Amino acid sequence: MQRAYLSKLMELCEKDSNVLHLVADSGTGYDEMLKRSLPKQMVNFGIAEEHMVAAAAGLATAGKIPFVYTAGAFLAYRALEFVRDDVCFQNQNVKIVGMGSGLSWCSLGPTHHTTEDVAVLRAIPNLMILSPSTPNQVAACVEQAYAHKGPVYIRIGMSNEKEFFAEDYKMPRNGQDVLCEGRDVLIFTTGSILEEVMEAVETLQAQGITATVINVAQVKPFDTTFLYEKADRVNAIVTVEEHNVQGGLGSLVAEGLSDRGIGKRLYRIGLQDTFATGYGKNQKAVRKENSLDGSSIAMRIREICQ
Repeated sequence: MQRAYLSKLMELCEKDSNVLHLVADSGTGYDEMLKRSLPKQMVNFGIAEEHMVAAAAGLATAGKIPFVYTAGAFLAYRALEFVRDDVCFQNQNVKIVGMGSGLSWCSLGPTHHTTEDVAVLRAIPNLMILSPSTPNQVAACVEQAYAHKGPVYIRIGMSNEKEFFAEDYKMPRNGQDVLCEGRDVLIFTTGSILEEVMEAVETLQAQGITATVINVAQVKPFDTTFLYEKADRVNAIVTVEEHNVQGGLGSLVAEGLSDRGIGKRLYRIGLQDTFATGYGKNQKAVRKENSLDGSSIAMRIREICQ
């Protein structure tokens, strides 16, 4: 996902000199490539995320389009006041890109995990939140962020995510894709955990349980069209996210059901108001430790459908 993000950003920088790449010692080869090619469009602030966000707000007032890029946990939590007051309160045209969504920083533990960012940031007015699941969807989200006039937060993974979308993929108007249709369960998911969800769906199908899967790339604003259209056609509604179930996608779907007065039970799969355990391993292993791998998701949905 990082490669997809930086490749698309370099395209935008070459096309528009107002696009800037702001980093806080992210240290990738693609950063160095952009710096060599377009030195006036990249600034490294070092480990000073708050200052980077504040500077981005100032640059936006001068007509620049800064893309602020570093570890998601340091943007969503450490720089939160600057995101809120300097960027969103002023409604500045700043794009905030948090790499390492969910448990991507699997070896470094909860200080680096980004498992509460949606909950923290979606309460802030004026902020669009995008949560792509694959590299091609990352590129589409960067294009959407560039076209949108106002603050945007994009959360991206960094673990060679499996691709489910065509190379020329474009974001749907409602920011959601129907990946498959089934009669038993309606699943909403977001972010790179999509590959675990699709693995679970294949397992369930072999056991006679079919699922409709909605991939949510645009978390805020959250479009309820598919929720309202498909809720009555299935026996159960499930959300799956590599995030705390408190305040994340599960809460968004619950709010949508409540607003419409739909009394169907919702089951939320994610971190159950806890920090992840088992870190220090690869992401797949950490997901399994926290019952967020494909087999664990399939087992939980099978229990729900019985």
